[in-house]
Amino acid sequence: MIDIRKREFLSRLFEAAVLRADPRRALKDALPPRPKGKTVVVGAGKGAAQLAAAFEELWDGPLTGTVVTRYGYATPCKSITVLEASHPVPDSAGLAASQALFDAVSGLTEDDLVVALICGGGSALLPAPPEGMSLEDEQQLNQVLLASGAPIGVMNAIRKHASRIKGGRLAAAAWPARVVSLVVSDVPGDQACQVASGPTVPDEVTLTQVRAMVAARGIKLPEKIRAHLERGNDLPPRPDDPVFGRNETRIIASACLSLEAAAELARGRGVAAIILSDAIEGEARDVGLVHAAIAREVASRDRPFTKPVVILSGGETTVTLRGKGRGGRNTEFLLSFAAAIDGIEGIAALAADTDGIDGSEENAGAFAGPGTASQLWSKGMDPLASLAANDAWSAFDAIDDLFVTGPTGTNVNDFRAILVGDLPDQM
Repeated sequence: MIDIRKREFLSRLFEAAVLRADPRRALKDALPPRPKGKTVVVGAGKGAAQLAAAFEELWDGPLTGTVVTRYGYATPCKSITVLEASHPVPDSAGLAASQALFDAVSGLTEDDLVVALICGGGSALLPAPPEGMSLEDEQQLNQVLLASGAPIGVMNAIRKHASRIKGGRLAAAAWPARVVSLVVSDVPGDQACQVASGPTVPDEVTLTQVRAMVAARGIKLPEKIRAHLERGNDLPPRPDDPVFGRNETRIIASACLSLEAAAELARGRGVAAIILSDAIEGEARDVGLVHAAIAREVASRDRPFTKPVVILSGGETTVTLRGKGRGGRNTEFLLSFAAAIDGIEGIAALAADTDGIDGSEENAGAFAGPGTASQLWSKGMDPLASLAANDAWSAFDAIDDLFVTGPTGTNVNDFRAILVGDLPDQM
């Protein structure tokens, strides 16, 4: 177990990152002007209910609407209906929620305004299989994509071409109303069209590119999905389609802004802070090895940064499933990292998902330090064997180093903080 002061310091950095993406703060300066007609709110994602509640509080005028969030993430709203559905694998409640969003935007006029509150997790929460396919087909697709190790951009490109709601289709259904999408970005590069597979934001990606992505990565799509992509029917609308001409998209919170908030807090407490990147992708265990190499270099040689320093990074890593263990990408990153810094004193790390849930488990992430691997061995657990089995959750649970926050109400993706060196005596 890492030093309690270091654990507390890393926890505060995470809290600063999450606070920067707080729904009310994020929405306050991004509200569109009131329309002549109706205001309709739609939304999807793990933080959609919190965004909806904040929007109701801030909006000066009547409104109606519907948003969908993950089971257990609902927040009471006065005028906006909050629905719950399954994540990360879609279910029938999500299917009903997709239809409810279509119903909410139907029959509008050019004087009406649709405000779309979009954040991470919406891809799974909005299943809407195209004609000839079922919910089961979309469930199979999601499971294949989650196990493939493909980056989020590839997964979303495929999803958009096998859906009736993703890839800007919900916004197209709202025409001729104006659609303003307020997006909490959880994707590397902050491309709004990638968040929740862009139900209200069209994408430039083509069917030819999607087919090439599938072939290049050897993704074995379910037969009905593969046949659908081969036929090339019902393509998502292009960004230059006139139905999007009056629409607007704003990124209101992102990993970049949250990492900057964490860095500011660290510096205020006398610790130098370096942001490596807010857009790191790749296999979680490989990213863990790279971060460990940097931390070792700082610990032993004071390069490329001088101790004490906290190294911050964000983005979205992936996990290619090889075993049947429990865990998520942040604990997998951290277990790989822990094995690679074994015995190197002066290193403490936290890796967590800013939505409070790492993968399908109930923890946000975990802590690790130079003694993590030896602690696991003392419990009869081989760290590398646990990694091979994708069982990082069990490893950190065994040594009581899971980081549990509960749902945070927002989602700006992975948060990693690695402290190298000692904390100042006075902070």
